[in-house]
Amino acid sequence: MEFNADEFKETLATRLKWQYGKYITQATKHDLFDAVAASVLEHVMGYWMKNRRASEKEIIRRVYYFSAEFLIGRALSNNIINARIDKGVKNVLAEMNLDYAEIEDEEPDAGLGNGGLGRLAACFLDSLSTLNYPARGYGIRYEYGMFEQKIENGYQMEYPDHWLAHRDPWEIKRSDLAVTVRFGGTVTSRPGPGERIIFSQESAERVTATPFDVPIIGYGTNVVNTLRLWQASSPDGFDLQLFNEMQYRHAVDRQVDAENISRVLYPNDSGPSGKALRLKQQYFFASASLQDLVRHYVGFCGEDFSKFADLHVIQLNDTHPVVAIPELMRLLMDEHGVGWDEAWVVVTKTFAYTNHTILAEALEKWPIDIFRGLLPRIYQIVEEINHRFNITLREKLPGDYQKQSRMSIMVNGMINMAWLAIHACFSVNGVAALHTEILKKQELKDWAELYPAKFNNKTNGVTQRRWLLSSNPDLAAFITARVGHGWETDLSKVKGLEHFAEDNAALDELISVKRRNKERLAAYLKATQNEFLDIESIFDVQIKRLHEYKRQLLNMLHIMYLYDQILENPSVVREPRTFIFGAKAASGYRRAKTIIKLINTVADRVNNDRRVRGRLRVVFVENYRVSVAERIFPAADVSEQISTAGKEASGTGNMKFMMNGALTLGTLDGANIEIVEEAGAENAFIFGLKAEEIRLIETQQAYVSQKYIENDSRLFKVLEELIDGSFDPDTQLFRELYDSLVYGIEGQRADPYYVLADFAAYAEAQQKIDAAYANKRSWARKALLNIANSGKFSSDRTIEDYVRDIWKLKHISVE
Repeated sequence: MEFNADEFKETLATRLKWQYGKYITQATKHDLFDAVAASVLEHVMGYWMKNRRASEKEIIRRVYYFSAEFLIGRALSNNIINARIDKGVKNVLAEMNLDYAEIEDEEPDAGLGNGGLGRLAACFLDSLSTLNYPARGYGIRYEYGMFEQKIENGYQMEYPDHWLAHRDPWEIKRSDLAVTVRFGGTVTSRPGPGERIIFSQESAERVTATPFDVPIIGYGTNVVNTLRLWQASSPDGFDLQLFNEMQYRHAVDRQVDAENISRVLYPNDSGPSGKALRLKQQYFFASASLQDLVRHYVGFCGEDFSKFADLHVIQLNDTHPVVAIPELMRLLMDEHGVGWDEAWVVVTKTFAYTNHTILAEALEKWPIDIFRGLLPRIYQIVEEINHRFNITLREKLPGDYQKQSRMSIMVNGMINMAWLAIHACFSVNGVAALHTEILKKQELKDWAELYPAKFNNKTNGVTQRRWLLSSNPDLAAFITARVGHGWETDLSKVKGLEHFAEDNAALDELISVKRRNKERLAAYLKATQNEFLDIESIFDVQIKRLHEYKRQLLNMLHIMYLYDQILENPSVVREPRTFIFGAKAASGYRRAKTIIKLINTVADRVNNDRRVRGRLRVVFVENYRVSVAERIFPAADVSEQISTAGKEASGTGNMKFMMNGALTLGTLDGANIEIVEEAGAENAFIFGLKAEEIRLIETQQAYVSQKYIENDSRLFKVLEELIDGSFDPDTQLFRELYDSLVYGIEGQRADPYYVLADFAAYAEAQQKIDAAYANKRSWARKALLNIANSGKFSSDRTIEDYVRDIWKLKHISVE
């Protein structure tokens, strides 16, 4: 995209004049950010408009990515890099004596996601545009994101994330494309033409879905795809009569109820009202998105839906948008007069489903009473899908009533959304080789036997534009100096770094790159949290969603052991270690929040004990998010990927660490297996039970947590410290964590995630890290070989796999 410095300066000044009524010398830092972002958007707007006009002139096959999350983070740096105008923009600002870094820091992280699922969706959109494929993302424009995390007295406290306190300069409101979504009411039917029955939803709550479009700019290309996010409001949300009667709150009840749908990502669903709100969110964006697609199709092809599946492939990112399946049936039948059989053919050729979990509790199910009350017509359609499917099961599995019951979409008062997805979609994919095999052989074995051709694997990936080129410019320059350009769109080219594995000058430079990144992280945490980091220490990092299966607790028990070891034997030789955590726990997940309290309690003790100063430090990074991750990944030495084997579907953080030169400390779980296969087992630190070993233990019900405690005095001691006041005088504070490991609680057996079983192996792997890090060049060589073999884990490769096997897209070009 051509860049004209004089035009950009003029646009910047004009933006400040008309948006804020200010000269550049009067503008605040946020004014400047807004004006710079708006000027960048204006620069790419012509290309974006051409892309949109092309889709309006000709309908082509396109992938539509339905996802509850799009964790895009900040957009400014990513957009100017992808538009190839980063140097031009920074030079213009420098000439104007403006600090680009300060301007960039004014941009809030978009509150549109939480974890790996949302970050994957963002990477996929980036790769689709970069690879010149026609695509659109669909989701919700959350007003407050998930929450802003603050640590108060060691506890996680949740506050609203005001990411939209100022306007978002990247979005375009499209009020002309608003649609209506209906909830509740009563379904009525009447005879229609021929044998058709016409269904309608009477007395339903109406919610207006208004789209906001965000550009997704491809790297070094003119393709600009769109992320369309829906905002909820009520078309009749203000009752003037009630207001005039001085019932001010009741006058806006409808508006508040409607706006709550797009208020917060993942509201607490521990009670019926929370479950109802989550279901409303899912149906809201699924229905709005499908109405958008159908309207566009009808504008080109009329009421003949025989070509709909040829032109649309809808990828369902986990179970959150699966309600789109019966909603498309409803739109085709009730709004456009398509018969059931014809509509079902369209649906089963249009939808594909990505499974992101192995945990049974994460396979979404909805109570029938909530589902039927909120979505009465959709319930009827799901009921009919299930009825017809059960007939098929009885034909294919005669006499196997247990299996028929297990596979029923509706059973025991619940609707199994994953079952609905697998039955209706033409493709079902896992996100790592091990994950997919576990799905086929264990968790979804019944389904894989029924529909073997549907199941396939698409190992996750991340975009190197965001996670190397933008967030780690020093390493990017190191790579380019040795393998040239081209790796930005073909990460396999970094394989050429292997030629420098024995080059001491290159290894020394890589050590310097890592050191500078550690200095930047240390400066950031000093400024934001008043935390001191020893850049000479090993930066041992675990940053991810806080969940018991991810085993931050295993990490903490080992830290407690290290602390005890140093106190008992001050002469013990160990490399200085800084343990860095970053995580949010779901607001209703009590035990996960207790683990955060444990991390901060231990950190308070360790960091204030002079006896271990310079040898051991624990840091919890508050309000972990994409912009913080962009500072942490480049600085990390050790990548903690220690989830219970067989429980992590894939992971994407492990890939970002790898391409930034951190060494994996992990179990053979998720994509860790493929990382080790690419980089070599000698360049990682693998420990613990394997997935098949855990499966055997669970099958035989042979796990006894006590034997690990009795046989390991280190483990016994740290467990006792949870409840004996060693770290906090309140001996009940961590009692639940202790009981969950030793005795089992709330119907769970003791230590459900094998923390105790893997403790000894984990401690041994940590000792190996100590020994390896002592030789800095040898460590740098391992880091270089990880970077050199990270090519497989680019989201560009993942997208090409999807295109080849599932989506069948063709490249587009824009003049």
